Amino acid sequence: MPPKKATEEPKTNVVAFGRVRKNLKMGCVGLPNVGKSSLFNLLTEQSAAAENYPFCTIEPNEARCSVPDARYDFLCDLWKPPSMYPAYLQVTDIAGLIKGASQGEGLGNAFLSHIQAVDGMFHIVRAFDNDEVLHVDDSIDPVRDLSKFFWCAGGHANTIQSELCKKDLDILAKQIVAEEATVRKAGGKFKMNPLFPSTTAKIQALLEKNIPVRDGTWTAGEIELINERIQLITTKPVIYLVNLTMKDYLRQKSKYLPTIAKWVTEHGGLPRDIIPFSVEFEEKVHTLNKEGGETAVKEFLGESKVKSKLEKIVTEGFTKLGLQYYFTAGEKEIRCWTIPRGCLAPQAAGAIHGDFERGFIKAEVVSYQDFHDLCEGAKSMAPIKAAGKYRQEGKTYVVQDGDIIHFQFNVASKK
Repeated sequence: MPPKKATEEPKTNVVAFGRVRKNLKMGCVGLPNVGKSSLFNLLTEQSAAAENYPFCTIEPNEARCSVPDARYDFLCDLWKPPSMYPAYLQVTDIAGLIKGASQGEGLGNAFLSHIQAVDGMFHIVRAFDNDEVLHVDDSIDPVRDLSKFFWCAGGHANTIQSELCKKDLDILAKQIVAEEATVRKAGGKFKMNPLFPSTTAKIQALLEKNIPVRDGTWTAGEIELINERIQLITTKPVIYLVNLTMKDYLRQKSKYLPTIAKWVTEHGGLPRDIIPFSVEFEEKVHTLNKEGGETAVKEFLGESKVKSKLEKIVTEGFTKLGLQYYFTAGEKEIRCWTIPRGCLAPQAAGAIHGDFERGFIKAEVVSYQDFHDLCEGAKSMAPIKAAGKYRQEGKTYVVQDGDIIHFQFNVASKK
């Protein structure tokens, strides 16, 4: 008999800038004294230093915060298992940066390496007046601060965006040299990816204009090449967090917001990428919770007629990284398993254990919404099966956010 044809492992279905991993990180960045560390403390309930002087944060603080989800809460309340594991967003607090990072000013190249280590950015911009909180430019102008951070006006290299583009140009140049050297040493046995020259030329053209690579137009093949061969900083997605006074936040108005929104949309952002919030307001809620509990918080929020934005910040950051999760649910445990958006069933199984991916047979799946609507308040899958909503999926199934999954795999595949 002819030998059996080798079974090709299904590839991931994910095509987006960045690492294809489940433990991606968002970094809190911005100019000094805009509220980065205060926000980090609120998100993660840590006590990172948040003093009123530039470069209080030197080494990046890292923590994780749970992703709020009513679906997870419903499953936990239904099963009441002894073990419950939500999804988490990894957050890093990175020091502020000023002009001249490439020459080592401020925190210099250390900052750039910290940026390189995260996968997306919460860019905090100050939109509040307070003479007691120092500003590096001695005046409040959010659009100027955004421009300093993300744009190089008039071709003058005086912005953080310029610094990031410089760093990427350096990374690009080194990768081109390395690629050419590999081809020469291989003596014709190794051929350069035909997309490499054209892709690197497009990257260089953007960076020399101080335009982030993420704002270019790219094919799936070019994105895969950049992810595999060229680890760039300016491919990282950004969410703009606008720090308001509590007064402005309560009245849901600010003289700064229209110009900030105009600037963001003119520089590649979307309206949903802008989240107005108030550190002052969030700290008030946090203090009330510690002193008076949930009742005091509910009364305050009811009187204020506004909500905390911390949950939205976390969920938007998680989504911006291209992450989602599915559930495993049962008597012993409810758990969210984080995977990249567009992940195929075998790779999703691998989030639990490598053996599940190697020996994947099938996935038994029900969408969360179908389970919620049909379970009749019971833990049983019987009514879901009776309605024909409990299905079996194979290796090409693209896992959807909120799926409840039970995997079957071949135990002989264990290594």
